[in-house]
Amino acid sequence: MPDDPLPPEDVLVRLLTRGLAQSARTITGPGDDCAVIQLPGGKSRQLLKADAVVENVHFTRAMPAAAVGNKALCRAVSDIAAMGGAPCEALITLVLPPDISLTWVKGVYAGLNKAARRWGVGIAGGETSSAAAGSPVVISVCLTGELPSDADAGSGSGSGLNSAAVRRSGARPGEVIAVTGRLGNSFASGWHLNFTPRLREAQWLMLHFPPTAMMDLSDGLAKDLPRLAAASRCGWDLEVTALPLRKGADTAAALGDGEDYELLMTFRPEVWQDLAAAWKKQFPRVPLTQIGRITARRVKRPALAGGWDHFQA
Repeated sequence: MPDDPLPPEDVLVRLLTRGLAQSARTITGPGDDCAVIQLPGGKSRQLLKADAVVENVHFTRAMPAAAVGNKALCRAVSDIAAMGGAPCEALITLVLPPDISLTWVKGVYAGLNKAARRWGVGIAGGETSSAAAGSPVVISVCLTGELPSDADAGSGSGSGLNSAAVRRSGARPGEVIAVTGRLGNSFASGWHLNFTPRLREAQWLMLHFPPTAMMDLSDGLAKDLPRLAAASRCGWDLEVTALPLRKGADTAAALGDGEDYELLMTFRPEVWQDLAAAWKKQFPRVPLTQIGRITARRVKRPALAGGWDHFQA
């Protein structure tokens, strides 16, 4: 063990990103699901996302290679969705040890390509690198996204589009906390490999009922809800008994398993009833569940601990 072991993930990220050089075009830097960049001309905004899956952390070599490729791209698509955007182009980096088979690597790319076609992503290029014998496979995805331009979203356009990215920091006390889909048991059920990013659902919400805050659930509700609340300088009152459970999951799994890739969102209370009714008609197979309320910062009921952390045993 080193004399200075790595701290928990959130602490490490804060340490590494403190004082980072940023251009004047960076609207949103580290701390949200994606970075937001102002493009030249002042009207269009671009989303940037980098994400990696690592063998024996996010997948094993015994899993279907195409499913691993699907997961690698869909994780990034889910983050673009959580900012209210549409995915565009991807760069794929593969780090491969010498004992990997060509058949397996081609299978990964078949899964990547199928997912790209489904979600409207162009695979624009990437990089390959070798690794030492015994090293894990790493698949890294850099994905761009776009938000509607001010011209598309402006008053009088009739589009109803919102050109602003939805960040984690927009929640306010009294607002409804909601999640899409079901939570827990992602690994045993196979959901973590074959999940559906809630892109269509997020884009519909942006048109009709924009959330005040939003993020994707990848590390477990017990980890991600406190992140959203901290970004918004608020607390939470979570109705644990209301959590929508995936088959085979219990409350502990819904809070801590992670890899759900559902949307965690907040909404103004006055829109919730209309939203819930319209959602059922639009997405009858995808639940949208109220699981609590945003509170003042000092109120955090119940206290939450657990969830996935890369740097804690």
